[in-house]
Amino acid sequence: MSVLKITNLRASVEGTEILRGVDLEVSSGEVHALMGPNGSGKSTLSHVLMGRSDYTVTDGSVTIDGEELLGLPTWERARRGLFLTHQYPVEVAGVRIVDLVDAATDHGIDEARVQTEAGRLAVRDEFLARGVNVEFSGGEQKRTETLQLAVLEPRFAILDEIDSGLDVDALRVVSRRIEAMTEETGLGVLAITHYARLLTELRPDRVHVFMGGRVVTSGGPELADELEAVGYDGLAERLGFAVPKPVSAEVTEDPFATPGF
Repeated sequence: MSVLKITNLRASVEGTEILRGVDLEVSSGEVHALMGPNGSGKSTLSHVLMGRSDYTVTDGSVTIDGEELLGLPTWERARRGLFLTHQYPVEVAGVRIVDLVDAATDHGIDEARVQTEAGRLAVRDEFLARGVNVEFSGGEQKRTETLQLAVLEPRFAILDEIDSGLDVDALRVVSRRIEAMTEETGLGVLAITHYARLLTELRPDRVHVFMGGRVVTSGGPELADELEAVGYDGLAERLGFAVPKPVSAEVTEDPFATPGF
């Protein structure tokens, strides 16, 4: 069994602290949901975990099975088993999905495996022949990202708003494939989302509420139901504190679209 462990993680950008002591632990085969209002720092957490260079880590640790990831470049973190699905996937003209996943491994990828996963996710052949995400709809982007996840078989997947742009049918297909991976390969999942809609399909073992750059409370799936009923203000009132002011702006484009990290 593998463990992704985040301990007292603090990070800032341009002198402004965004992450303010994040503690979180995900084990193989588990699905953890991270929910929070706009500007709470959820996407910042995913970027820092994957090594986005314009964030400065000021304290803390991120490990997989005790091996420190902080300080490693993004590609090394990926080799150690971390995978990020992007909220806003970038187009890669001229590079097919099979080319992309083949380049991401040391041993190469069997195209038949890609075809098998495409069938499970209802990805049509025409999208396998195009450049990655070129003229894809939001649902097609998320299906093909899930295909990449399934073929590469990382130890942990960070799903940054994977429900964004998905209709009900696509959300169900993607969620069921990810859930199957938790059983087939022991994939551990950290699903970042605003809404409980995703969690009706991707059933979490634990739910964490993120406000003001840190986890303020955790619980079972019933915590997501409470949020759906009373909102973040209602939850904060029950916990006895005010909803913190936003610590970061929402990202409007994929931060990994520009090379250099």
